[in-house]
Amino acid sequence: MSNSSSLNEFLLLAFADSRELQLLHFLLFLAIYLAALLGNSLIITAVACDHHLHTPMYFFLLNLSVLDLGSISTTVPKSMANSLWDTRAISYLGCAAQVFFFFFLFASEFYLLTVMAYDRFVAICRPLHYGTLMSNRACVRMAAAAWASAFLNALLHTANTFSIPLCLGNVVDQFFCEIPQILKLSCSDSYLREAGFVVVTSCLSLGCFIFIVLSYVQIFTAVLRIPSKQGRHKAFSMCLPHLAVVSLFLCTLMYAVLKPPSVSSPALDLALAVLYSVVPPTLNPLIYSMRNKELKDALRKVISWTFFSRGNIAIALHK
Repeated sequence: MSNSSSLNEFLLLAFADSRELQLLHFLLFLAIYLAALLGNSLIITAVACDHHLHTPMYFFLLNLSVLDLGSISTTVPKSMANSLWDTRAISYLGCAAQVFFFFFLFASEFYLLTVMAYDRFVAICRPLHYGTLMSNRACVRMAAAAWASAFLNALLHTANTFSIPLCLGNVVDQFFCEIPQILKLSCSDSYLREAGFVVVTSCLSLGCFIFIVLSYVQIFTAVLRIPSKQGRHKAFSMCLPHLAVVSLFLCTLMYAVLKPPSVSSPALDLALAVLYSVVPPTLNPLIYSMRNKELKDALRKVISWTFFSRGNIAIALHK
């Protein structure tokens, strides 16, 4: 038996026991991580460098890409390193940092998706007031509010979770440290305090979810009233990527949280964790750029400029 004051490390859940499968897991996660880094970095660069994309929608998309880079970098590299070096250990401070940053970035993304739903609502349902309601100052304030509220939320949850006595071992049944798995190691009623914080956070998240749903009900109602087919198509193309990202984000997370205990198993929990922590940051750049001509053109410019610059450097070095 141990307690939180004597714990020096935690043991994370391994993806495989055999060396071959561990290396396969390393290579698979490496490919996913590089794809996420490339996709999100391209979007950040394209939005930052192309003045045509200096609009509220792309400002929030840039923030989303930064959050996606951070969230996948919080969990995947450590899991890759453990598989590569055939270990399961993560330090106590490393686990606390993982809990904090994952919660912070995950909550920030959800709040930002709520702000993005409001942006789409104003653009389609209140187009004459768009410039006033979504001014540069208003956009910065909304993004800052999303980041700041998530930071305070994560700080509160992390501090409370790691102040609870842990005496049921140090084995975390997940490939990264997260609050529900840490609470399973508690042997006192102190976890009820964290449960209270979780209820408050859940109510806030439910409010954001209801806001997103109501926004899209009004958006689709307004879009269906547009007389021209081209106008409806343009409006849908503005909203569908965001709706797809929200659906991917919420469906996997809600199933992981609300699934009945009778169907819970380490393998299922592991698969669900990959779905809500690894897949969205990787697919979001693809979803947003798939049917967005402006973003596609900006990405082509960034890629062309990158290869052109490298070619000039190579020529200069050759001379």
